[in-house]
Amino acid sequence: MKKILITGKNSYVGRSLEKWLGEYPNRYLIDSISLRNDSWKEKDFSEYDVVFHVAGIAHIKETKENADLYYKVNRDLAYEVAQKAKVEGVKQFIFLSSMSVYGIESGVIDKNSPLKPKSNYGKSKLQAEELITSLEEDFFKVAILRPPMIYGKGCKGNYTRLSKLAQLTPLFPAVKNKRSMIYIDNLTEFIKLLIDNYSIGIFFPQNSNYVNTSELVHEISKIHGKKIVFTKLFNPLLRIFNISILNKVFGNLAYEKSMSLYKINYNIESFNNSIKYTENLDNN
Repeated sequence: MKKILITGKNSYVGRSLEKWLGEYPNRYLIDSISLRNDSWKEKDFSEYDVVFHVAGIAHIKETKENADLYYKVNRDLAYEVAQKAKVEGVKQFIFLSSMSVYGIESGVIDKNSPLKPKSNYGKSKLQAEELITSLEEDFFKVAILRPPMIYGKGCKGNYTRLSKLAQLTPLFPAVKNKRSMIYIDNLTEFIKLLIDNYSIGIFFPQNSNYVNTSELVHEISKIHGKKIVFTKLFNPLLRIFNISILNKVFGNLAYEKSMSLYKINYNIESFNNSIKYTENLDNN
């Protein structure tokens, strides 16, 4: 049995992983702790095989006033936890990073794409990656995750906003874009496999197929019994106005698919089912 400590007790991904691994009570023993105060420093990490560090700051508006907080939490705290894990004999440290380390809003990311984060969120995550990776030894394995947009029941962020829009708007642009996304169950299955294999390296998990924004909105609206007319009327305006929020919705942003392959298939849920389970309130 492997013992796993999740740092980030109230995080969406952390809670989802705890629930996912909880389906295998004879294989995993899972604990989770909060890092909101210094009490975690008294926690004995030596009893754990794996630490999954998911605690961090995201989904808040960046300002000059909160810039330092990103580095204190996303970088310094993560590194401090990793150091403690190494000193106390943890075998594997998994760090949840982000696609934001590339600093692009549109395009296809491949293995040669430069790391040029623009936001404090992306910069702090990349700096944490570098510090944590420097700790790696044969006896201390480090795995870095750079997932694209994560969605699932109860998620926060852009998916939730798009879902609300899909249930309200009578018109929506008909676009042909491709975006990397990952359903939460696919992500937690991927993390489970990393734990099973004590995998090391940088990983880019995503759904098997790219997501088209118009198709996503159509699927959401269909589940809620809403009718939307898709039109190309607005498309020239989308091309003219190079606005960040529009790029995040209608532009292309994807990992080259070969980057996301793993020795075992982790995409256990189809796109249509993943949207149904995300939108239906009666699903677990």
